[in-house]
Amino acid sequence: MTGAEPGLMPSQVLSANRPDCDFPLNNLPYGVFSDDRGPRCGVAIGDRILDLAACEAQGLLDAGGTFAAPRMNDFIARGPDAWAAARARLTALLSPDGPRDLPLVAMAGARLHLPIRVEGFTDFYASRHHAFNVGCLFRGPDNALPPQWDHMPIGYNGRASSVMVSGTPVYRPMGQVAGPAGPEWTASRRLDLELELGAIVGAATALGTRITVDQAEDMIFGHVLLNDWSARDIQAWEYQPLGPFQGKAFATTISPWIVTRAALEPFRRAGAARTVDPMPHLRDSRPGFHDLAMGWTLNGQVMARVNYAVMHWSQAQALAHHASSGCPMNVGDLLGSGTISGPTPDQTGALLEMTRNGQQPVTVNGQPRTFLQDGDEVGLFAHAQGAGYRVGFGPCTGRVMPALP
Repeated sequence: MTGAEPGLMPSQVLSANRPDCDFPLNNLPYGVFSDDRGPRCGVAIGDRILDLAACEAQGLLDAGGTFAAPRMNDFIARGPDAWAAARARLTALLSPDGPRDLPLVAMAGARLHLPIRVEGFTDFYASRHHAFNVGCLFRGPDNALPPQWDHMPIGYNGRASSVMVSGTPVYRPMGQVAGPAGPEWTASRRLDLELELGAIVGAATALGTRITVDQAEDMIFGHVLLNDWSARDIQAWEYQPLGPFQGKAFATTISPWIVTRAALEPFRRAGAARTVDPMPHLRDSRPGFHDLAMGWTLNGQVMARVNYAVMHWSQAQALAHHASSGCPMNVGDLLGSGTISGPTPDQTGALLEMTRNGQQPVTVNGQPRTFLQDGDEVGLFAHAQGAGYRVGFGPCTGRVMPALP
């Protein structure tokens, strides 16, 4: 950590002061919720949601009316000064000395929605451990990493239309897979998860322009948990020579609460040691990672735990590289980190690695398992640990449903 960690900031919402609460006053993550009224923006605080649209209507906040929208994009587009002003005002409102009778809604009775209109989705491959583990399975250790891996963040453009909020069912995809006598049309038999961190882009770039890594950092509004569901058998048949397509296009789950960059700032730290100096457009002036304890569960059983700081390429570097060709970025773009894996099997963020492509089953609730079965529920979790408090992301879950006819 940076040494700037402030300790627990007490709140008038008493549940936010518990040391195991994901949403203390230090956090203030943004999302979109509804109850007996339509979707609008809110902030999670303890076991409550502060209704930001109501706060604006009552004159407690001024965000240009953007909090009444059913997505966060309009507020995010107001820029870093507006983000900082809103955070400062929310901190004052929710402190013990803040006004009473705030428009607080019980989280248990609210429905959470996709927090942003996803303009574009790009997923990267930024964990050296994950890239090496997967490369070994298919190419052996001598050729595990492609020659460009140490020189740039590798990524692919995914489907923004299939990004969905936590709790949405995931239907097993149909597709072509390799069979003994040629391609077969079937429901995927090797359905997998991927433990990732997503970055929400908070500023646009113009066509043809480039940005530095430091500029890219300032453009990131916040982060979500991200599960890039993967059909490994469909992916294996299709991915050469143009990369993932249908094996990745059917579902991506994100957590409903956007944890802001400001909330994670006290937990900034360096990532994995580098073996190659990056090119100038990928050089950074400050550590680009965070001390985040992460992991995933299958049907309630914890399967792996890992720290986000094992990663090699930061999301700011990924964003800077994405724009380096002059590709325009938009407010509401979503960037996935790629699978977050450490050096040991109990730190892997996908079943492909954990089971060595299905060759070494793992035990889940007493039963041997390789890939995901219908009815399975996958959950992702993450938090940064402070002194007497934590900055958490809340749940990111999805249940596997049978393929649609």
